[in-house]
Amino acid sequence: MLNPVNGPEIHISFAPRLGLFVAARHRAGRSAVVTDGASTLGHVVESLGVPLTEAGRLLVDGRPVTPAHVPAAGEHVEVLGVERPQPVPGAPLRFLLDVHLGTLARRLRLLGVDAAYESEDIGDPALAAWSARERRVLLSRDRGLLRRRELWAGAYIYSDQPDEQLRDVLERFAPQLAPWKRCTACNGPLTDADKDAVRERLEQGTRRTYDVFAQCTECDRVYWRGAHHARLEAIVENALREFGGAAA
Repeated sequence: MLNPVNGPEIHISFAPRLGLFVAARHRAGRSAVVTDGASTLGHVVESLGVPLTEAGRLLVDGRPVTPAHVPAAGEHVEVLGVERPQPVPGAPLRFLLDVHLGTLARRLRLLGVDAAYESEDIGDPALAAWSARERRVLLSRDRGLLRRRELWAGAYIYSDQPDEQLRDVLERFAPQLAPWKRCTACNGPLTDADKDAVRERLEQGTRRTYDVFAQCTECDRVYWRGAHHARLEAIVENALREFGGAAA
């Protein structure tokens, strides 16, 4: 938090979408903030509750600045929301999800999106390091995690409902969709599997009822269009209809 002692006063406003992060007095138009005269604008924005992952362009008196800008007395600061779709430069678009987003991870994988996920709580430092090491966009509802400096990139998940979470990620990042091509259990690629080759891994009823199978090339899990296929197909069809992609 800032600890100003008669420091310069600036006026700041936040895009409406960012209102959930800031105190009520900062949600409607410009509000006064006293800074310490040394902290960067990025630090000021985060000290007011907004992770920089959620801040788009920063404008000072109408001109764009970087988070490294040090605000001066009397400046008018506008904090805009992120651009949608949000470009992620310099790497293939890949995600990392924290322990609380398992359903979202499985749905992204169902759509063929590279979504790493660890079901055990490995801690914020390990997640941030993983994001940096593999250049993955970390998805989380933990604001503190998204403020960690080690992160390569991150995004706050605004809803606690899986349907809305999925739509938010697809709208924000516009990943390429390739349904039924990725293992929902481990994120590995799927390949067509001959029934005879996987026969010993199947229950008797499955062997008798189904003929088309796929298998993960990493964990060997076998897939077929079973009892839950209609529900999964609805998720896929809704995503393709709204956000595009190629059906399998």
